[in-house]
Amino acid sequence: MESQPASRGNLAAWLRFTLAPGVFERWQRTLLQAFGTPDNALGASPRSAKCVVPEHVVESLARGPSSAVLDAALRWLDQPGHHLVAITDAEYPELLRQIHYPPTVLYVVGRAELLNAQCFAMVGSRNATPQGVRDAHEFAQALSDAGLTIVSGLALGIDAAAHRGGLAGRASSIAVLGTGADRIYPRRNAPLAAELAERGAIVSEFPLGTPPRSENFPRRNRLISGLSRGVLVVEAALASGSLITAHEAADQNRDVFAMPGAIHSPVSRGCHSLIKEGAALVDCVDDILEELRIGTAAPSPGRPAMPECSKELRIVLEAMGYTPVTIDAISAACGRDVAEVSAQLSELELAGHVNSVAGGLFQRMA
Repeated sequence: MESQPASRGNLAAWLRFTLAPGVFERWQRTLLQAFGTPDNALGASPRSAKCVVPEHVVESLARGPSSAVLDAALRWLDQPGHHLVAITDAEYPELLRQIHYPPTVLYVVGRAELLNAQCFAMVGSRNATPQGVRDAHEFAQALSDAGLTIVSGLALGIDAAAHRGGLAGRASSIAVLGTGADRIYPRRNAPLAAELAERGAIVSEFPLGTPPRSENFPRRNRLISGLSRGVLVVEAALASGSLITAHEAADQNRDVFAMPGAIHSPVSRGCHSLIKEGAALVDCVDDILEELRIGTAAPSPGRPAMPECSKELRIVLEAMGYTPVTIDAISAACGRDVAEVSAQLSELELAGHVNSVAGGLFQRMA
């Protein structure tokens, strides 16, 4: 496969080549190996092309995408900060080339140079606990300040917190989409996506306009790990897509890390399963940096100090522990009636010591 300059004509050739209906990536790879460039493949005689791919692929390639699809993609690429990075380009991420079946092209919004930065993936539950969100943000910011660009999937919960932490650090963040690069999903993360487009990057292997389909997200997950030196799972249920990312990472010979949690918490069971399978247990940022041989994290400025609580409120906090717990259990543990404990929990929540979580539970913040 030959390297080519990113002229408009070259971009059009890549689009015609990769957007032709029915010319799937395995055929694209075969054609590139045989003919070197999209132009050569598109210009090859039917007889020559049929020597390497089936006849129906040759016919699909000859028909190509509709002019409307091609023109729309070229207009998208004309916009500032929009890029098409082909597998033969120097800008194509080197780590991604090493995985099984790397995408032929990537649609990129924002800082395309981040694709070849030192990257680290962080993923986890959409239904994250407040503590999990806080941990994801703080770990991502510390890793970003240590020089690792944070890669995640723009989902709610842990992914979004990891992106925000990466953007808050010096190395920024990359979002890998399971939709076209022009379709932000979920819509609630549109403001975050706008920040990533401006100061980080958004990446997709899917053609523009591709909607969120369930079968696309496992494919997306292999790119999250493929771009990265390692993957940290912060919180995950046993059936979580985050475990797919972790297993893809292991298959790609990347380091896998998992953050332990409470043994009865559903969003900790996936992490505990990964640890049993051999993932490195992580309880501080330096665990990751030392494994990746990057050094240690810069001293953290720390969180703003929480207000001190009264002795009465401290008793409630000590009765809670750090596992999400019901108000009835807190009441029983500290020997107070539910109404009194409810009022004290409200005070603690306002002060930032406690958060309410799904299922009517309360969690003490670390």
